[in-house]
Amino acid sequence: MSDGLSTIRNIGIAAHIDAGKTTTTERILYYTGKLHRMGEVDDGTTTTDFDSQEQERGITIYSAAVTCPWKGHTINLIDTPGHVDFTAEVERSLRVLDGAVAVFDAKEGVEPQSETVWKQCDRYHVPRLCFLNKMDKIGADFARSVESIVERLHGRPAVLQFPIGAGPTFEGLVDLLAMKAVYYEPHELGSKFEEREIPPELRDEADIRRHELEEVAADFSDEVMEHLLSETPVPPGALKAALRKGTIANQIQPLLVGSSLRYVGVQRMLDAVVDFLPCPTDLPPVEAHDVRKREVTHKLACDPDGPLATLVFKIIAEKPVDLYFLRVYSGTLKSNSRLLNPRTGEKENISKLYRMFARRREQIDVAHAGDIVAVVGPKHPVTGDTLCDSHKPVLLESIHFPETVISLSIEPKSSKDRDKLIEALRMLERQDPTIRVKPDPETGQTLISGMGELHLEVQVERLRRDLKLEVNKGQPRVAYRETIQGVGEGEGRFERELGGNVHFAGVRLRLGPWRPQPGQPATLILNQIQDADFPAEHVAAIEEGIRSSALSGELAGYPVIDWKATILAVEHRDGESTPLAFENAARIAFSAAMRNAQPVLLEPIMNVEVVTEETYFGTIVADLNARRAEIQDTLLRGHDRVIKAKVPLREMFGYVTKLRSLSSGRATSTMTPADYAPVPAAEAKQLVGV
Repeated sequence: MSDGLSTIRNIGIAAHIDAGKTTTTERILYYTGKLHRMGEVDDGTTTTDFDSQEQERGITIYSAAVTCPWKGHTINLIDTPGHVDFTAEVERSLRVLDGAVAVFDAKEGVEPQSETVWKQCDRYHVPRLCFLNKMDKIGADFARSVESIVERLHGRPAVLQFPIGAGPTFEGLVDLLAMKAVYYEPHELGSKFEEREIPPELRDEADIRRHELEEVAADFSDEVMEHLLSETPVPPGALKAALRKGTIANQIQPLLVGSSLRYVGVQRMLDAVVDFLPCPTDLPPVEAHDVRKREVTHKLACDPDGPLATLVFKIIAEKPVDLYFLRVYSGTLKSNSRLLNPRTGEKENISKLYRMFARRREQIDVAHAGDIVAVVGPKHPVTGDTLCDSHKPVLLESIHFPETVISLSIEPKSSKDRDKLIEALRMLERQDPTIRVKPDPETGQTLISGMGELHLEVQVERLRRDLKLEVNKGQPRVAYRETIQGVGEGEGRFERELGGNVHFAGVRLRLGPWRPQPGQPATLILNQIQDADFPAEHVAAIEEGIRSSALSGELAGYPVIDWKATILAVEHRDGESTPLAFENAARIAFSAAMRNAQPVLLEPIMNVEVVTEETYFGTIVADLNARRAEIQDTLLRGHDRVIKAKVPLREMFGYVTKLRSLSSGRATSTMTPADYAPVPAAEAKQLVGV
């Protein structure tokens, strides 16, 4: 089976919006024989953008999985969104992929969402290729784009190709591995190309870049180094092997060029996926944790004969049953099997397995380690849950999702649809882990929170269109957070007679700030209870009480972030202390500890990047300053000016419309979450009401 695993590539296509990811995916499916006719984004006919809103808006909203063959290999490919509002789709895809193709617009180079995607790849240690797309675009600049990858992403691109011409004069590429010039026939949809000798005017550049490529490879191969030192030709096999080693080690990123729209360079990019990106067995074993202690106790190799361990990374909520996407990390998964969810302790049925091709499904009977499949049957897992062999329970690392930054109120137009709305919102929460739904304590309305205005707009439209539910929505509002600046202790006692029984518990906590490092949990609970016989179920109840109290905060009802709680002591009575009592005592203790720990209200701060002509530069900067912006940098990008700033989210509502007015429609902007910062005192007083 290891031979079969060596021919599998689990990859994602990721980039900034409009860099050409979906068009590239469409070309891949055509050249691999999975499509006989290519769709186009502008026509709304692409395979992976099959949702009606994706087709109308011309953007990718949901990640879509497809499987295709290439030169004896099987490529499991996920096309991901480029808009920052849907970054959760990228996050969960990269968590389960072995490699990625980062697509860049050759005119724009590195853009804000490119940086986000790159950091996500770094977080999950995902090796990647770089594909400089749109070399035919007016203003395309190969050298500047490569430089931006080095400067802004701190990458180390290993240039495998450089373009012949740029913009309207782009006609092909120079392949530095084959040392040939490659010219494509656009009228043949890129299926025909001609290899020629490198033109004399490009020969010197090709020789220099080939030598630079060999020097990069020499860092990962003694054989290549020996050939360089002896000034003898480097064998092609040795060069490829060294570059593959460096790529899998996440030390370099092979870089290719092309134009997916004009069918140039996609086949060679597929060759690079096979040659340089890892198969499942190339990567280190995944870490599995002890279910109770959460300590690393196992390292699971990608072995079909190993203990079964899978991770749920995506859920499509639909009727009559939900569809769950799984990555099989170890073991062999069969239909009609029963797995354990270690988080809940519940058993889940796996009734059917599918291999996905966008919206189409192919039923299969078995999936092996390294596979990405969809299943039906489970009832209760959420995104990030482990499903594993109940006799060998393990817990895989879950998936990190960013905090929501914006919310709006929503209610059904007809009161008889209230229950239907609650059910629909639960379905949206199940499918999208960056959707939060809760009641507004002041108005009694339902609040839905998400990653941005477009994100919420898409969800509301889905309620109307797909679920046939007409709703009224309020104006977008900022999703504030609370945190603590100091250390405080608090005690909670709960004693109440319920159902004829007395429930009693006492809990004492210490609460302090917590700044998690990459890979660490967003919040932390430590247990310092001295009684070794204290029941585990009571500890779990205390933890549940702490977390539930943190969801509603202390100042204005907003979730608390960046905290560490330590359970210092408990008080219990035989026959009267119950999990219910400890959960409620922990809530009281958390609230008291927070009041003593210098609580503060936070607002989301956004990274804003504006690209404008020089004419409008001063006006746009002045408008940003009026929005409490902190200008980080202003620089030139070709003939345009780029403004980078940090701005409170509450100042940015409606900014796209305002920017269009200020620049006569010529400036563009992007906005990504940066961090949280304390709300100014006057505004905090107004929000908190004290």
